[in-house]
Amino acid sequence: MPRSVNSVASRARRKKVLKQTKGYWGARANVHTIAKNVLEKGLTYAYRDRKTKKRNFRAIWIQRINAGVRPYGLSYSQFMGKVHTNNINLNRKVLADLAMNNPDAFKAIVESLK
Repeated sequence: MPRSVNSVASRARRKKVLKQTKGYWGARANVHTIAKNVLEKGLTYAYRDRKTKKRNFRAIWIQRINAGVRPYGLSYSQFMGKVHTNNINLNRKVLADLAMNNPDAFKAIVESLK
């Protein structure tokens, strides 16, 4: 008896990979074996960099807060220590946004801590 192959499923699998590599250059977009490898590597980078993005944003927020409190004679660590001891429940994202886009509100927060 001849070997039976499920060409419908195989074709669907290949189409799925090639659809995901749409926009890649040359053989990376239209040769299944190459596209499969490139796609796997791309998805690995995507997973890794979703974590890295969070790390980078936190670093940016810290730099913005530090730059915002320096004119008031505080360092970032002193400021955050006072924020936590006075139970001000604003996270770094919000504090950085205030320091950058609303300096008057940020100044009020700093003055309330002194």
